[in-house]
Amino acid sequence: MAAIEILPDIYSVGVVDWNVRNFHGHTYTTQRGSSYNAYLIIDEKVTLIDTVYGPFAQELISNIKEVIPLEKIDYIIANHVEMDHSGALPILMPLCPKAKILGTAKCKEGLYKHYYQNWDFQIVKTGDQLKLGRRTLSFIEAPMIHWPDSMFTYCPQDALLLPNDAFGQHFATSERFDDQVDQCSLMDETEKYYANILWSLGPVILKKIEEKRN
Repeated sequence: MAAIEILPDIYSVGVVDWNVRNFHGHTYTTQRGSSYNAYLIIDEKVTLIDTVYGPFAQELISNIKEVIPLEKIDYIIANHVEMDHSGALPILMPLCPKAKILGTAKCKEGLYKHYYQNWDFQIVKTGDQLKLGRRTLSFIEAPMIHWPDSMFTYCPQDALLLPNDAFGQHFATSERFDDQVDQCSLMDETEKYYANILWSLGPVILKKIEEKRN
């Protein structure tokens, strides 16, 4: 999968895993594979939002290089510690010498426990903003949707929400938008994901929705 421009100067640089058939243990089968989503924003400050599962790090790097040299990355937003989001960081960080990682306090703690690296890290909280130039990113802590470290990133200029796993499904496809794929298959995987990963966290999710409405 090559880099795909989804909005002006915003690229999908993630990777499709066509072969994975089990996730979160053998109780969750992924018969349609999965996708590891990562996004690159080109502005006065260059920002990568999330990475991919470690074995696919070189594909991520190749996708980024199609758009910009890695050493120009200023920030890496870590919305989630889980390995399918952060696994490429140990390979990526040495190639991005000026990059600072941004995430929640729990994210910082979790990344250290996974990788034992003292990366340049800035803790962010709900309401904090990062000025990139023409665009601004704001952060929304979303603990237990579905890990304690979970966070959303929002770009108001594009009305673009990057919510890591909150609206997820395991689905391998060469398309990047939900209206480009078979809707029955998409909803089947969406329902399966919610039932397996998020169902028990329903009260937390409803509380977060009401919080943002108000």
